[in-house]
Amino acid sequence: MTTAKAIGASLRTYYAPGRAAALDTFTARFLGPGELGFDVGAHVGDRTASFRRLGARAVAVEPQPRLLRLLRLLFGRDPGVALVPALVGAAPGEATLRLNTRNPTVATASAAFVAAAAGAAGWEGQDWDAAIARPVTTLDMLSAAHGPPDFIKLDVEGFEAEALAGLTHSPRALSFEFTTIQRDVAFACLDRLAALAPYRFNACLGESMRLALPAPAGADAMRDWIAALPHKANSGDVYASLDPARITP
Repeated sequence: MTTAKAIGASLRTYYAPGRAAALDTFTARFLGPGELGFDVGAHVGDRTASFRRLGARAVAVEPQPRLLRLLRLLFGRDPGVALVPALVGAAPGEATLRLNTRNPTVATASAAFVAAAAGAAGWEGQDWDAAIARPVTTLDMLSAAHGPPDFIKLDVEGFEAEALAGLTHSPRALSFEFTTIQRDVAFACLDRLAALAPYRFNACLGESMRLALPAPAGADAMRDWIAALPHKANSGDVYASLDPARITP
């Protein structure tokens, strides 16, 4: 599959009929009119689009050049969206982004992610066949440039812990992706957030947009839940909130 076909497949998936309403209903737990959301790892911009439909401003961060071109077509004329062509990490600088041209949803700056996916069930056929140097910014730098976010969505393919290492303040709510091939990354993220503020946690598996735990949990309980997941669960998102009501089913 070419990159263009892969992006087309992502557009059909993430902008499928009826999905926007479900996504907006879920995202409204965390973000409202006049507020600010960071969409880190924006991909085809479905979360950014949801932020805007909810009346919030968006900072869309995406390091892949082909996806950036798409985001400029979708949001380039929208003054409520700032596009940032960079990786997000622990400190500013430059890093190598490994590209998977047949599946641009899994570009990564993490060599450990590539190694963990190699030979893993459910990750067959992934081929990181190109690499480019990209600038690195931090969540703190984005906050200084665009204002403190009310919600951060973080989906950066195994680089989540590095991204959270560059955050020293505590937004009201945020999410980070986890995978069952790199549970240690999720555990590092939980440790970082627990050190920042008294967050409570819940999670969604895959793209279900359904909270999996019956009530918000502490970091240790969230860790135990992730550790107990079967490998075939594959991936999901952990949601952290300073207001437990936002992550109560």
